[in-house]
Amino acid sequence: MKKTLSLIPLCLCLMLAVAMPAKAAQAAKAVTDYKEYLPAHTYTLKDSHEVKGRQGIAADDKFYYVSGSKAIFKYDRQFKLVASNEQPFEGYAIPSNHIGDIDVYNGELFISAEWFEDGVGKDIQIAIHDADTLKFKRTFKFEPSSGQQEVSGICVDRDKKTVWMCSWVGEDSGRYLYEYDLATGKYLRKVHIMPVPQWVQGVFYYKGALYLTADDGEADYNEPDHVYRVNITKDGTYATVAIEKTITEVKRQGEIEGLCVDPVTNDLMVLYNRGARIILGMPKGFYEGYDKEISEVYRFAMAPVKK
Repeated sequence: MKKTLSLIPLCLCLMLAVAMPAKAAQAAKAVTDYKEYLPAHTYTLKDSHEVKGRQGIAADDKFYYVSGSKAIFKYDRQFKLVASNEQPFEGYAIPSNHIGDIDVYNGELFISAEWFEDGVGKDIQIAIHDADTLKFKRTFKFEPSSGQQEVSGICVDRDKKTVWMCSWVGEDSGRYLYEYDLATGKYLRKVHIMPVPQWVQGVFYYKGALYLTADDGEADYNEPDHVYRVNITKDGTYATVAIEKTITEVKRQGEIEGLCVDPVTNDLMVLYNRGARIILGMPKGFYEGYDKEISEVYRFAMAPVKK
């Protein structure tokens, strides 16, 4: 009996020794999980520039590229217009009338194209244009079984060498991001984003994460739109979403569109429209004081948040 009693404190010590690291690891994981929902950067507005297109923005080391619903524009790094293609759908096998957000990679423009009318998209196309001439080159095959009903933006994952697309249309289509292989065009997967931003407009890959713009503020009440960060994983079926930036610095709240990060300056660039009333994704009339829609690129200096 005496011997048995002497083993009890020893057993308790062993149990505590095992439990303490487990609790510490659990606490560390909780902190890590919590940080997933915090911004990764701070943002300071540098300037803004009026542009012709109202949909998307992309940048390489020499030029900026802006998409309109039915046109592509090319600017130098001082935002002087140097080229345009106002017949971008020439050569497309399937008729299109709408371009969303865009990206540029290895001398090629990646275009999210579709037929869009009154909030409904169809005939999605992943079109590739020459970044020099802005002319159409080829398309990726879209995979209807993905469930994607509309395409509002496209980007290239420079690290994994894949292509991502997002959807403005809600319900199931808008709850996912869709991934394709860059080399083969093969459809790979869709990733459930949680929680789901409302009215996703653009997507861009930057340093291991996907960044989304969402037109979730009500312009009638001067509510701001947002930039979100998606903590994407290599093979996961879902990914957590954090509010990365609330866009309060614009001249008037309106409709946020595409985004990118300038590879030269590491500035966040966001395209924003103001002045027009947007109903089901289509400009219909104007707010007081406006007789036209104004599209502007806002540039923000990014600084990593200290861990």
